[in-house]
Amino acid sequence: MIPPIYSPWESGVWQQQLQDAYRDVRALLADLELDGSSAAVAASDQQAFSMLVPRAFAARMRRGDACDPLLRQVLPTQAEDDQVEGFVEDPLRETDTFSQIPALVHKYHGRALLIAAPECAVHCRYCFRRAFPYQEHRPKHLDAALAAVQADPSISELILSGGDPLLMSDQAWSSLLQKIDRIAHVIRLRIHTRMPIVLPARITEGWLKPVQESRFPVTVVIHCNHVNELDADTERAVATLRACGVHVLNQAVLLRGVNDTCAAQVALCEGLFAQGVLPYYLHLPDQVAGTAHFYVDTACGTELHEQMRRVLPGYLLPKLVREVPGEPAKQILSIS
Repeated sequence: MIPPIYSPWESGVWQQQLQDAYRDVRALLADLELDGSSAAVAASDQQAFSMLVPRAFAARMRRGDACDPLLRQVLPTQAEDDQVEGFVEDPLRETDTFSQIPALVHKYHGRALLIAAPECAVHCRYCFRRAFPYQEHRPKHLDAALAAVQADPSISELILSGGDPLLMSDQAWSSLLQKIDRIAHVIRLRIHTRMPIVLPARITEGWLKPVQESRFPVTVVIHCNHVNELDADTERAVATLRACGVHVLNQAVLLRGVNDTCAAQVALCEGLFAQGVLPYYLHLPDQVAGTAHFYVDTACGTELHEQMRRVLPGYLLPKLVREVPGEPAKQILSIS
């Protein structure tokens, strides 16, 4: 099979798509031919964590299916108001323990995470940073955060996250990479983003050029949870990244009612690989307030992963992990 041609999108397309995204629950449900009057559905204007869904992502949802796995990830529901013991706003203690410097999260030796942008292009209802105080980690703090990285020679890898770093303007993105380039002890750059999945048109020449001009081996970790999120546009986005020498990995979150079956996970891993993406992590969900209805416990997660191991070749089996505050690295719950 001849791989898709390297073909970035024209500048300006993604901004218009983001502007046109769904922000009203009733409009999204109406276009999906679903009833929005159910008591289980929460109006986005009544939610502290509002709804935001690009139409390119919504187009992959099944019409008339209230249980569509993509819809479940983004639809605000009354279940988010449930108070469940053990589910708190900051289960990973990022705010009170690991973010002593604005815009910088430093949890693990040798690696630091930069809050490069405080917004996302989609609001995933299971988000572990849904209550993160982004107002305290605005882009104006990036220079101070980079100065802290410059002062700590133990940091060899910088992880750009958010929010979503691909929401930065091309100019701001180029400036940021140039500044990181000047920190000699940073030798690897990792970018965590959902944009190649939910808004693939963000992969433009303006975004790629600074990546190609940087001195780093760059890894982009995309976030895809279900095979139905993949289409011709995501394949084009990944092919374009790879054509520029970018390593592309995936991390997924194990979500009840979305992808918590062996069939769903096997289809996801095989679908990702067909598009040139290597499955990397399968995260057990964090115990975040408002997300208990998505939760999959450790016993169920490890059993599911064992089922996957019996079916998938080793290179397509993601590591099953969870984050434990204070641990030196993510906790690997099964070997792959």
